Amino acid sequence: MGRIVFYEDKNYQGRRYESNSNCADFHSYLSRCNSVQVENGTWVIYERPNYSGYQYVLTRGEYPDYQTWNGLNDRISSCKIIRFVVSLETHQIC
Repeated sequence: MGRIVFYEDKNYQGRRYESNSNCADFHSYLSRCNSVQVENGTWVIYERPNYSGYQYVLTRGEYPDYQTWNGLNDRISSCKIIRFVVSLETHQIC
């Protein structure tokens, strides 16, 4: 299971939105996103609602401002967790 926390301001300040699953639109909770903490999992975050616009892949870690994930601006509106499936028969990640 994954967990990600978005913050309106840099350095994990201001209003925040937490998610542990896909979210098609959280723009109504945050007007902008300037920092992110990925507590578990690997996530794709999207600039616009419904998983559209510029996208960024974030792994576990801290991102104190949008430039640390190479963001073009402070707008993030949706997210998806990446699920990895491991085949036990071949020991390969599918």
